[in-house]
Amino acid sequence: MKQDNAGDDRSERNWLDKLVQRLTPEPRDREQLLELLQVAGEKHLIDADTLGIFEGALRVSDMQVREIMVPRAQMVCVRTGDSLQEVLATVIRSAHSRFPAIGESKDDIKGILLAKDLLPLLLDGKDSQFDLNSLIRPVQVVPESKRLQVLLREFREKRSHIVIVIDEYGGAAGLATIEDVLEEIVGDIEDEYDREDKFVRHIRDHEYGVKALMPIEEFNEQFGTQLPEDEYDTIGGLVTNSFGYLPQPGEEVVIEGVQFAVTKADSRRLLWLRMILPAGRG
Repeated sequence: MKQDNAGDDRSERNWLDKLVQRLTPEPRDREQLLELLQVAGEKHLIDADTLGIFEGALRVSDMQVREIMVPRAQMVCVRTGDSLQEVLATVIRSAHSRFPAIGESKDDIKGILLAKDLLPLLLDGKDSQFDLNSLIRPVQVVPESKRLQVLLREFREKRSHIVIVIDEYGGAAGLATIEDVLEEIVGDIEDEYDREDKFVRHIRDHEYGVKALMPIEEFNEQFGTQLPEDEYDTIGGLVTNSFGYLPQPGEEVVIEGVQFAVTKADSRRLLWLRMILPAGRG
C-alpha cells in the first residue's frame, strides 16, 4: 500500500507540474523575464531588494567596463621612485587598499601595490631599504569594451580585485574594481571612507556619469548649466519629472540642452545617469 500511495503522489505532482507549465508562459526574451520579475515584486512574492538584484544582474550583462570604471584622471597612483613616506602619505590621504604603481606616467603601469604589503616594513623599521618595485604585484589589463559579466567571472576565477582599463591606443583609460561591478548589481556599497561628493564620473569629452542624488545647484555650479532648481533638489528628481514616470535604463531625455540617459535604476528611483553636455561645456 505504501508503494501504491507513493506512486499516486508522484503522478499527482507530475500532473500539477505540467498544468503549471501550461498556465504560466515561459519568458521568450529578457524583457518578458523582467516583466515577470516586476509582477512578482508587485505581488510581494519577492521583496524590493531581491528584485533590484535581479534587475542589476540583467543590466550588467549589457554593460561594458568603460561605463563603470574610475577614469584615468581620478586614478590615485604611486610612483616606483617614491619613498616609503611618500607612499604612506598617498595611502593615508586616499584610504584605498590598492594602488596602480606607475613609472613616468599613468600609461606606464608597472603593477599594483597592496597597502597591507607596507605593514611588515613599518614593523621591521626598514624604511631605508624601501624599494617599491619589490612590492608591486602583476595587474590584469582589459579593454574598455569588455563586458561586465565577463569581467566579474574573471575576477572570481583569478581571485583578483582590480584591473587596469586601456583605450584603443593601448593607453590607460582608468581602472575598475570588483566592488564597482558588484555595485551595479546590488547597489552602492559604502564604507566609512566613502566620500559624500562622489557624484560625477568623467567618461570622455563632454560625457559624464552622474549620480541621481546630485543636487541640481551643485550640478549647475560644476558644469555651468542653468537647470531649474525651484521644484526639485536632485538631478534624479528633475529627470524623473521630465519623463512624467519612472524611466528605465536606456531611456533618454534632453533638459535645457543637456542630454540625460538612464543607466541605473531600481523599482523605486533613479540611481545613475549618463550625461552629455553641449559642445563648448565640460
